[in-house]
Amino acid sequence: MLLAIESSCDETSVAVVHAGEVRSCLVSSQIQLHAEYGGVVPELATREHLRHLLPLARQALAEAGVTTRELDAVAATRGPGLPSALLVGLKAAQAVAFALRRPFLGVNHHEAHLYSPWVSGAPPRAAFDAFEPNVALIVSGGHTLLVHVPAELQHRVLGSTVDDAAGECFDKTAKLLGLPYPGGPVMDRLAEGGDPRAFAFPRPMLREPHDDFSFSGLKTSVRYFLRDHPGLADDPQRLRDLCASVQTAIVEVLITKTIRAARRLGVRCVTASGGVTCNRALRHELAAACAAEGFTLRLAERSLCTDNAAMVGVLAERKWQRGVPPTRLDAEIEPGWELT
Repeated sequence: MLLAIESSCDETSVAVVHAGEVRSCLVSSQIQLHAEYGGVVPELATREHLRHLLPLARQALAEAGVTTRELDAVAATRGPGLPSALLVGLKAAQAVAFALRRPFLGVNHHEAHLYSPWVSGAPPRAAFDAFEPNVALIVSGGHTLLVHVPAELQHRVLGSTVDDAAGECFDKTAKLLGLPYPGGPVMDRLAEGGDPRAFAFPRPMLREPHDDFSFSGLKTSVRYFLRDHPGLADDPQRLRDLCASVQTAIVEVLITKTIRAARRLGVRCVTASGGVTCNRALRHELAAACAAEGFTLRLAERSLCTDNAAMVGVLAERKWQRGVPPTRLDAEIEPGWELT
């Protein structure tokens, strides 16, 4: 039995994992709290982690039907993330591991996302026996990464964002349009009723030979477009068209670069994870592109796309089973921990 904690940003989560099966996973979201400010306020996020972590841990253990004495290991997200938020989960997990004299494993949040597409079902269970080499797309609020995963627990970053990530572009564009926070899901809903060809926006770095991403130029293009078309966002249909057009530009860049990398590396499997993977257009278009190429596609289940302790626990347990040494109990957080 392994207890896992995730507190890297604005969601507190605790999970219990055993033999690849997620026995329980609870998430306390802070979206409503931060919506008033139009973004995550680190101090408020930290207070909420402190408030909810212990009750969630007790409930997760109860739902899994285990006691702390039955735990074999403890894991937590060590980075990347907000420093003060990471501290809450990491130090709590280290304290539990110390008190129980159990091994502690510090997990890279992005690496956990890499393996979330291999967890599915009810209850969720990891299917590592079906693992195959893949190109993984990780798209979250603050990060966009393209990663080559040639074997279990091995990976190489192919490209990342040089400025705004895809999720940031969604949220910042939504703010320009006067839409509520978080803007990405709102744009997704509005785009469903819009014309994706209504307005032509740039596809940044689409034709560049490398695997990096850049979305700040797209956001700036929207800003100037709105300046030159005052009142456009006040028309409900034109607003839907605008959301659909921006979304299409982002999705096209993400899919084109992912498929191109998979072709180049000769892999037959593509995975996608992270909060932006909940976007319906991305899921639909990526599935169509993979089908056209004859690629297998594994999408993280929507419940495992956003920050959650289940993916942290599954990866930690797999590493422990594979003989990866435990993390020191005095190890510190790694807010800028890159996936290397």
